[in-house]
Order: sequence, then structure tokens, then C-alpha cells
Amino acid sequence: MPRRVFIIAEAGVNHNGDIENAKKLIYVAKKSGADAVKFQTFKSEKVISKFAQKAEYQKETTGESDTQLDMVKKLELPYKDFKELKKYCDEVEINFMSTPFDLDSIEFLNELNIDVFKIPSGEITNLPYLIKIAQTNKPIIMSTGMSTLDEIEAAINILRQNGSGEITLLHCTTEYPAPYKDVNLRAMKTLRERFKVNVGYSDHTKGIEIPIAAVAMGAAVIEKHFTLDRNMEGPDHKASLEPDELKAMVQAIRNVESALGDGIKRPTESEIKNITIARKSIIAKRDIKKGEIFTEENITVKRPGNGISPMKWFEVLGKTAVRDFKEDELIEL
Repeated sequence: MPRRVFIIAEAGVNHNGDIENAKKLIYVAKKSGADAVKFQTFKSEKVISKFAQKAEYQKETTGESDTQLDMVKKLELPYKDFKELKKYCDEVEINFMSTPFDLDSIEFLNELNIDVFKIPSGEITNLPYLIKIAQTNKPIIMSTGMSTLDEIEAAINILRQNGSGEITLLHCTTEYPAPYKDVNLRAMKTLRERFKVNVGYSDHTKGIEIPIAAVAMGAAVIEKHFTLDRNMEGPDHKASLEPDELKAMVQAIRNVESALGDGIKRPTESEIKNITIARKSIIAKRDIKKGEIFTEENITVKRPGNGISPMKWFEVLGKTAVRDFKEDELIEL
């Protein structure tokens, strides 16, 4: 059987810089059935220059009055908060994850002893970052939004040369929300075949149908942004699921992965009991006397399927009736 799809509920910065909101997000992720809840760990000044411009979606969701640095500083949590959040995750039994965006944050999260590192799409061409994160020797999940195959290959080579653990690639479209026409789910197959690694999907579309489709296409990992309320102030809330939607997505994914099965075509346990109901047998088309020859005029095919199979039609034709048969009675030889 394929291994269970690993579902990451991406809280990101949707806590708006408030640890109590972050704890509520953890609780929602746990109740949804997700395997992990993921945040973003960074020191704003080490990640964004004072000259960096906001993305268009950030301008639409937060206005143009402040810089990207000013916006992100409002969303930053101190390292001590992440220690508390990991402890809370351990208490409620959900995997704690956080994406580091600078070298110090990689070191901090490694000291926090997280199980797996997540590399965001924007860091895939950051050589010092890739070396540092690989040297933790931890498994890595890497998003590939905005990337070419050559860029992905270069990043993988750097990670492996510097001691990284197992690498999983997430196909991703880095736009918020991502247009359906730009999703290109078939790229997951390209990544799997080219790099011979586990592949998943990090979703930025509206709704839940695209990650569900990704699971049907073999995604091993699904990552999806969620929020307490889409109407909250902040850059990512509008492109995030609300709690009920997250729960519905997780349940749908579990249903789909269960339905995928092992690929062996055979009657299932649940349907075997219906074979005799749905299939047909050779029966008497009319009353037949003992000694009559079976012909197409006196036998036919009807349900139920607990008699002679119609696949033996030509074996029955020409045989002699061993006894009298009433109309609709199962034929015996």
C-alpha cells in the first residue's frame, strides 16, 4: 500500500504576530485531522531590505502605505514564542513545522529539534541558505514555485553534497491566489520522473479541489494555507482556507487516498456479496419437459447469477434436459 499522504496545514504568518492566534491555529489544524501545522520563522531585517517592494497581492491585501519590511515586521514572532508553540504542538499531538527564512532561524529550528525542514520556493536559489539547511542532515521538503528544472536540479545537488536527509519536492505556483490555468498539476509527474524523489503539492488556489486532485495524481505531501478568518488583516488570509474548509479538505484527501487502493484489479470484499444479485444465469425461457433438447427457443439468460454462467451458453445448447423445468427456473445439467 502507498504510504499515507502527509498533510501540512500552513499557518504561516496568519497569526498576525500574536502567539494566542498561533495557538488557536494549532488547535484548528489538530481538529481538522492534518498531520502537521507549519509556521514561518524569521528575523525581518535579515530577510528583507528596506528597499524591497511588496508583491501585487500584498498591496491588494494590506495597502501601499508601508514597505514590505514594515508589513512583515508586524507578522514576526520571537524565537521564544516558537519554543512555546512547539511545546503546545507536542501536547496536542500534532507535528510542529516552521519554514526558516534566514541562517539564524535555520540554526534556531535545528536546536529546537524539528523533524523535517521546509524550504520555501523563494530560497531555492539561495546558496548559503541551502548549504546551511543541508548541514542539519534533516529530511527536507522543498517547494519549487517559480523554478526551472535546472534550478531545481542545482538546489538538489547542493543539498545532497552537503549532507541533507531525504528530499521531497512540492510542485507549487507562487501566486496568491494561484489561477487554475497556471497550476499545471502534471508537472508533479515531471518532477518525480526527473529527480526520482517523492513529490507533493503546495497549493495556493482558492478552494479545496486542486489539492484533492493532486492526491489522486500521486502527491505524497499536501500543503495548504489556512486562517482563523479570511477577513482578518494581513497578506495571506484571503488566499487561505477557513477552519471548516480545512477540515473538509483533509477528509476529502483521506477519502481519495483510501479509494486509490493498491492497483490490483479483483472483486472487493464489499462487492462479492452482490455478484449473484447483479450477474445472470441460464434459465428456462418456458416450461421444459425432461428429455427436451436445450435450444435458443427454450432457454434464456436472467438474474440471479447463482446458476450456470451465460459464458457456458454454447456448452448448454444441444444438451438434454435431465428433468422437467418450470419457466424462469435455473437450468441444471
